[in-house]
Amino acid sequence: MNRYLIALFTLLVFLVYAKPAQSQPKVLTEAAPAAGGFSAARLARLDSGMKAWVQQKWVNGSAVLIARHGKIVFYKAHGFNDMDTKAPLDKNGIFRIASQTKAITVTAVMMLWEEGKFSLDDPVSKFIPTFANEKVLANFNPKDTTYTTVAAKRPITIRDLLTHTSGLGYPAIGTPAENAIYAKAYLTGGVGTKGQTLADAMTRLGTLPLFFQPGTSWKYGLNMDVLGYLVEKWSGMSLEEFFTKRILKPLGMNDTYFNVPASKGPRLVNFFMGDSTGTIKKTASTFGGALDMNYPLQKTSYFSGGGGLCSTLRDYAILLQMFLNNGEYNGVRLLARNTVRMITENQIGDLHPTLGDNAAYNKFGFGFFIISDEGSRFTPSQAGTYSWGGVFSTSYWVDPKEDMIVLAYEQMWGPYVANTAKAFKPLVYQALND
Repeated sequence: MNRYLIALFTLLVFLVYAKPAQSQPKVLTEAAPAAGGFSAARLARLDSGMKAWVQQKWVNGSAVLIARHGKIVFYKAHGFNDMDTKAPLDKNGIFRIASQTKAITVTAVMMLWEEGKFSLDDPVSKFIPTFANEKVLANFNPKDTTYTTVAAKRPITIRDLLTHTSGLGYPAIGTPAENAIYAKAYLTGGVGTKGQTLADAMTRLGTLPLFFQPGTSWKYGLNMDVLGYLVEKWSGMSLEEFFTKRILKPLGMNDTYFNVPASKGPRLVNFFMGDSTGTIKKTASTFGGALDMNYPLQKTSYFSGGGGLCSTLRDYAILLQMFLNNGEYNGVRLLARNTVRMITENQIGDLHPTLGDNAAYNKFGFGFFIISDEGSRFTPSQAGTYSWGGVFSTSYWVDPKEDMIVLAYEQMWGPYVANTAKAFKPLVYQALND
């Protein structure tokens, strides 16, 4: 009997003190669809769909990467990088990712937060004095761009910047008041900006009015550009240098740049414009000719934390896998797991973002749109899925419950581009087979 008691006691001790098995952080490797729980036959529907988008003249081409359980099960491009010569779109091409820069800026900010450089509830004015004594727009006269203001009820904080609840607007893509006030102050969206520095621009921004009382609403604005400048102040490096030394090189993201090297210039994907007739043409400029689309090859020292980077599907998948791994990738830990939890959970309380599908039912974290329990009924993506994209038609999402990352890149504007996004997500989720 004593032997049984001893064995039982030993088992109880093991159960009490044994640590639960920890899954190893995943490193992306290409594998057959079955390795990631996908049906190859059903995933072939995505191939057919991407070909059809080109045939229907929705887009010139698309590139997609899907990874689940660390296995890249789909990594393909369909369509053309040149409609005239029929040069194919390369899945390894370098794309202008614009606002996908924001997730890298958030990573930088939270790395420095972990190092004790600031508190999330510190006022921005602690680090950029022109943000002291903020004013909020009261009335705007479009005839002469004059305006009146009222005092802000409280200072804007680092947390406000991370959540787009500061009251800042966005040049060129905002309301008429935002566009006019920012244009008068020579503020831009940060992409292709010449003749000024980020420090100069963000210092000027602090003197301009907010567009609502801090913390009372959600508005997509220049918040990440301000944070990019703060990264420079906190770290003593330029944003380009910090990204390269602290994030991109350690993770092995070797094709992500503010300034794409001339040696990699041929890999920069062409940009296209489409019209209602289905005509798709390569274009050298956008925004009425204001933005030269070769800007990634033109040396810049204006490092926009909100939109300045170019990258590849594979590089950006590494960043997303780092988040899915709770802050670590290939032996490199950038963030603690609880920091990743904070970044990817609701940080705006009862507020709602005003961008994103079914935004009124969803939430926002630090730089990410987040699908809520209520919002998940509109989509096959599960609650907790976080995402964002870029203005030049790139997008991604991470579905933690499915242990899956998905990226879809295009470089085109036109009336039918949005059709691809509507068709894409069902084609991904219908192929799951476990």
